[in-house]
Amino acid sequence: MIYDNMLIPIIIPSLEPDERLLTLLRELTIAGYKNIVIVNDGSSSDYDCFFQSAEHDYGCVVLVHDENMGKGRALKNAFNYCLDTMPNIIGCITADSDGQHSVECISKCMDALMANTDKLVLGVRNFSGGNIPRKSMMGNKITCKVCKYLCGLSISDTQTGLRGIPKSFMEELLDVPGERFEFETQMLVASINRYDIYEVEIKTIYDSVDNHVTHFDPIKDSFRIYKIFVKIFARYTFSSLSSWGVDLAFFALFEWILIKSASTFRAYIALATVLARILSATYNYLMNYVFVFKSIEKHSKAGYKYFLLAFIQMGFSALFTTLLSMGSWMSDITAKIIVDGTLFFISYYIQRRFIFYKSKKDVMITNGSVL
Repeated sequence: MIYDNMLIPIIIPSLEPDERLLTLLRELTIAGYKNIVIVNDGSSSDYDCFFQSAEHDYGCVVLVHDENMGKGRALKNAFNYCLDTMPNIIGCITADSDGQHSVECISKCMDALMANTDKLVLGVRNFSGGNIPRKSMMGNKITCKVCKYLCGLSISDTQTGLRGIPKSFMEELLDVPGERFEFETQMLVASINRYDIYEVEIKTIYDSVDNHVTHFDPIKDSFRIYKIFVKIFARYTFSSLSSWGVDLAFFALFEWILIKSASTFRAYIALATVLARILSATYNYLMNYVFVFKSIEKHSKAGYKYFLLAFIQMGFSALFTTLLSMGSWMSDITAKIIVDGTLFFISYYIQRRFIFYKSKKDVMITNGSVL
């Protein structure tokens, strides 16, 4: 189905393209699509013929970067151009220029965005086929699992470049960090608690399993992507460690205050422990709510579930530390480190999945028909 050309522009960032770009543009033109924005992301003059053809033969708008600035910057500059010059758009479609996205797949994502103007549409590939480069398949699977554990996003294809982005999200993405391939991962993280995700299954197209041409640097770009996930978990670690520091500081303070009455009240250590734990747990809850998970859940629900988890976790810590240290060579301290370390990772998953995450995400996988 072809819509008003001004409603959903197609954005294609491109670095040193080949005939596959012109083939895609020709097929899009034949299918009736005209509102296409190409970004020449610092290609050398040897590739001018492709961009000139895009502009003169297929009527595309070509934005030019004098030097390579990265896919993220290319997308953001294209977003900015579309928002400034096309005020009536409902969103945009982003696609790659390397032949991975067919007109049929682009059309499916456009249909999905048109029917779901408040959702982030992802054109997801099926990685079970035999014509897929191994590094692409493994990289995507690992990233999907990491994204699910750390972000709570059960996405089939985190690295897809075929996306339908609502206008409001385009505006927000202008301020999202990331200049290169990591920007697409930042986009997924930025959608949490804000935009539902709608998955559309598309064809998996590679020109050659062994010789597929890509500008993705498996070392540098993978580092940039996984640094995003490391930062997310680092916030949780900082929250936990600083809460431990707060607990110790308040324990020392309350002990100093209560020890003066120790002659008449011998339980000052227990009381200082309880008071300090209440304050440190409150601090940890607020840090996790605001800083770590950026929750939109109501405090009445999140707070109740958090303190219930803290109580249960304390019980499990005492129980399993005791069981692990009983009759074994392991010291009590070693047992506690192992148990609390395990609970640390389990607690992250529970907090992210059940306590601080108010589910707005609605992932639907379809072959292109509107659900």
